[in-house]
Amino acid sequence: MWIPKWQRDRNKGVDSPIPTQVVSTEEFIPRPQNEKQKQWEHLIGELAGEKSKLLGMTKRDFLRSSMGMATAFFASNMVYGPYWNVEAAETLEGAAAAEKFPKGEYFIFDVQTHFTDGVPLGFRSAPFVKDMGFKLDENPAAYSFNNFVKELFFDSETSMIVISGVPGREKHKDNEGTVLEAKARGGGVLPSWLMSMRKKELNDLAGGKRALCQGNCAPNHYWDRARNQPDFPALFEQMDREKKLYGIDSWKWYCHTDPGRSGNGFRLDDEKMTYPFYKKSIELGLKTFSVHKGFSSQSETLGHLAHPGDVEKAAKDHPELTFIIYHSALKHGSWEPQFKESGNYDPTTGDFLWHAELMKIKERNPHMKNVYCEIGSAFGMLFIAHPEMCMHLIGRNIKTYGVDQVIWGTDCLWWGSPQWVIDAFKRFQITDKLCEQFGYGKLTKEDKAKIFGLNAAKIYGVDATAQLKAFPKDTLSRLKSAFLDRGGQRDNTAYGWVRAEV
Repeated sequence: MWIPKWQRDRNKGVDSPIPTQVVSTEEFIPRPQNEKQKQWEHLIGELAGEKSKLLGMTKRDFLRSSMGMATAFFASNMVYGPYWNVEAAETLEGAAAAEKFPKGEYFIFDVQTHFTDGVPLGFRSAPFVKDMGFKLDENPAAYSFNNFVKELFFDSETSMIVISGVPGREKHKDNEGTVLEAKARGGGVLPSWLMSMRKKELNDLAGGKRALCQGNCAPNHYWDRARNQPDFPALFEQMDREKKLYGIDSWKWYCHTDPGRSGNGFRLDDEKMTYPFYKKSIELGLKTFSVHKGFSSQSETLGHLAHPGDVEKAAKDHPELTFIIYHSALKHGSWEPQFKESGNYDPTTGDFLWHAELMKIKERNPHMKNVYCEIGSAFGMLFIAHPEMCMHLIGRNIKTYGVDQVIWGTDCLWWGSPQWVIDAFKRFQITDKLCEQFGYGKLTKEDKAKIFGLNAAKIYGVDATAQLKAFPKDTLSRLKSAFLDRGGQRDNTAYGWVRAEV
């Protein structure tokens, strides 16, 4: 039985600022905690109880503070070894962490963020929001989006986001031929029209550019069954709509899904099926394709199409296009039984299955500059599995592709607020031992700045310097300040799924 992570935590009385087990985005089967993760979780609670008493704070308030976050990293070092840059003073003095890792030192551009509508979380009725004079919709569909805004922007240091799609096919017209609009168009959990609407709402609220959005349309979403090929007129009509009406900024593809009931998925390098989409997209001025690769177990029949083997030819044939490979193409998560049983991770080489294939593409094509490794979920879940694993992920990505071709993403809200992942990357460093053994380099602040946001800013044509100057003046920053001034706190909540504990 699967249950939401927050429900499991509430049942057990857990309030950790870092998820101490991997959550499922419904793209894989969640696994139970291992013994070290249980030990880590227990230590966080035990240390938080002791330290909160010393400071005269409630345990809940302590765990929502920077000291609580530092305590979680401190506990990880106690269990796994001294991997994270954290000092004991940070667990008792908020100023220690603030001095060491000042807020706002990086432009953080998260290219993989998700929300779903329909869950009433009550944030919009908060008194401070009303006091600021903003009139926000109170309908249920707005709630989870607003919680998304709170956790991405108020509860973390995220500067800008890309609202990232999930597979879905919109319907053009009803049976009578009437053109459908907005919700009547359907399109699944997070359709293009909804991402576009929320992007505009967020940017209007902020009074500036804080969000971009993706389009879900893909080559197999509109299908001509008589000819057994894409229905290109319908496909191109939808592409026109998503660019010209919705104003999308890039595409989000899942090659291993079939919303259009074509009977199959598609490959990036299919000249008859996919290349016409590229040509049309170039005509529309859209040249960025974010592609889910890896984490393939959501589809037993089409999962092989999440393999990155089709990236090479597509990228070489289309040097003017940009391919962002989400999850860095890790085939399995570290929690899945296949991960160990079939050698998905080899500690002697630092290789992960499928991720290694993505690395070989660059090794064969050292001058290839249009393929990027995105680390959403991959970095966070490997950190939870064992810090050394995420050292190999980042080390291999940078060694092979170069630091300019590694992109920040988190896959939140599934993981809750992304602040714990941000903190982890700030405190992250590759050990001397691994650098010497595998030829990795130490990460500098400049490297982290590129990965956190500067690389994605170049892809999307965002002036990061100008944005950083504008952010403190925009309405979203004023709302965040009001939220914090009035005692607002981060929620230590993850929204993904875990197995119920018997």
